[in-house]
This record gives sequence, structure tokens and C-alpha cells, in this order.
Amino acid sequence: MEEETGVRRWLVDITRWCPSPAQFDAAAALLPSHERPAIARFVKEDDRKRALVSRLLQYSLVHHVLRIPFHQINICRTPEGKPYLQKNCSNFPNFNFNISHQGDYVGIASEPLCLVGLDIVSISKPQGETTTEFISNFSSYLTDHEWNCIVRAGTPSEVLTEFYRYWCLKEAFVKAIGAGVGFGLHRLEFHHEHWTDISIHIDGEVSRKWRFWLSELDEVHLASIAKGHPEDAVSSYKKTLSNATVVEEQLHSTLESPDGAFTLWTVEQLTQSLGNSLTGIKHS
Repeated sequence: MEEETGVRRWLVDITRWCPSPAQFDAAAALLPSHERPAIARFVKEDDRKRALVSRLLQYSLVHHVLRIPFHQINICRTPEGKPYLQKNCSNFPNFNFNISHQGDYVGIASEPLCLVGLDIVSISKPQGETTTEFISNFSSYLTDHEWNCIVRAGTPSEVLTEFYRYWCLKEAFVKAIGAGVGFGLHRLEFHHEHWTDISIHIDGEVSRKWRFWLSELDEVHLASIAKGHPEDAVSSYKKTLSNATVVEEQLHSTLESPDGAFTLWTVEQLTQSLGNSLTGIKHS
């Protein structure tokens, strides 16, 4: 089914990858030269690993799904920083993907028709302040409804987790539409039934053009996926899509399809995938 639909949900646990400097450089050398400076600018090793694996995931996914030879893959970015594939595949006119990395995980999600946004959060306890003080720093990004749900969640640990659930969903939506950091998160309000049947209100109006999924990757990591209508993309990102006009029946069918679980990949599998592609180029 994955091969036919172009839908992917991939996840890599970077804590399981402990490369030597030579191994790290060999993995980075698989990427186009213009991608490497963005990796090298990070000082901390974990940040460099996340940056490298996120790019390996993007190129591996495009190669795996669309069967595009490695040397023909051209991943660009909008002015807001949203990655997109130039010269899209005719079989999947709106093929798009979104990457997220925080804590122990790097993930990617793709869709052939609808916009897709992925966000991963690591639930970390505040340092030097209480949970209430910590979430108060973000109160301007939350609606009154969301704030009340958060502070009434129970123990400080439950309050913190509740906050990160809302935050994760908001970020997934913003990333899906390709908006920049200036997008007003307070414009978004989420409703749910025990974190299922999640719906979004945008500027006070409920939207039927979006679906959301929230999952626990482990005890301290959450992931959310947003899937919605291409017409909601910001203008710079909408220009990269081939078909921003989707008929209602097709949209409804796509949104109602169940969202698959993440497939776990190792960094070794990603590098092997790209390495095989490069080997094929050299032998052709």
C-alpha cells in the first residue's frame, strides 16, 4: 500500500547511532555539497547528528518513494524555510514531506495530495522555575480554552505533558502550511475527545479541511501529524504544488484514511539506500 500511495511515516532514534568522526564525514559526503554547511555550523554533536539525519531522511524518502535517481533529486526551500521537491512527480502532483527532530528522534512524513506537517517534542522538566511559571511564558500563544485545559490537567507532570500536546499540534499545522515563525499560534485552537477525534478552530471557526493525529513515541517524546487542504498553504509554498484545487470528495477520502504508524529506520539503512543510488550512478 505504501508503494502505491506515497504516504510515509519514518522515524530514526539517533541515540542508537554513535559514529566516529570518519563515519560521520562519510555519511555527510553522501549529500549534495550545498547541504553540508548547514550541518557543519552546529557546535554540539547531537545537533549535528539531527541535522545530518534529517537531510539523509529527506533524500532517502524521495529516492525510495519516487524512484528518482539520487543525482536528479533537487530539494529546495521556500523563503520561510519549508523544504520542497522541485520538479514534482506526475503520479503524486502534490507530493510533499515534512521533517522534525527533537530529543532522541528525527522523523519525516510524506503525503501525495494533502499538505502534511510533522512535529516531535521532547517533554523536558523546567529548570529553575515551576511548571506553571514555565508554561506562562507561552500563554500568549494559547487560547483561553487551551490554557484552562492545561492548568486543570492534574499534577505538574500532567500539566506539562498537556501543554506539550497542544504545542505539538500547533507546530504541526504551521509546518504543514509552510508558514514562518511569525504565524500567530493564538489563532489556532484545538478540541479533542481524550486526544482522539482532534479538530482545529482557525480564527474562531472550526475547519473541516484538516485531520490531526497525536502519538507517544515513548515516555518523554510526542509526535503529531497534521494533514489538510492544499489551498491553506501560504502563497510561497502553494506555488510549489501542482494541484492546490482538490475536489471535496477526494479531500474527504484522503483525510478519513487512517494514519499509519511510524516505520523505524536506522542511520545505516539510510546511508545504504543513498550509497546504493550513488553506486548505480558510478556504474551506469
